[in-house]
Amino acid sequence: MEKPEFEPQILANRQGVSFWLVRGNTSVECIVAIAALEAHFWLEPQAGDARILRIFGDGYSRIRAIAERKLLAHPCARLELTPDDFERR
Repeated sequence: MEKPEFEPQILANRQGVSFWLVRGNTSVECIVAIAALEAHFWLEPQAGDARILRIFGDGYSRIRAIAERKLLAHPCARLELTPDDFERR
C-alpha cells in the first residue's frame, strides 16, 4: 500500500484531511473533505481523529489516484476533493 509522503493532518475546522502530493520538485497541498470520506469510505459521522486518519489511510490509494487525475486535468497549487470527485460515472 502506498503511504503519503507527509503525514496527513485533520484540518482545524474538522472539515477535511490535508495531505501532499509530491511530483518531482513540485508539492501540491490536497484536501479530501470529511463529507467525501463519509459518503465513499464508510466513515461514520462524528468519528474521532484516529478513526478519520485510519479511514483516510485505508483509502489512500484511491484518494491519491483521484487527486492525481484531477490535478492533471486542472493544475493548481491547492486541490480540494469533494464527494462529487469520487462518484463513478
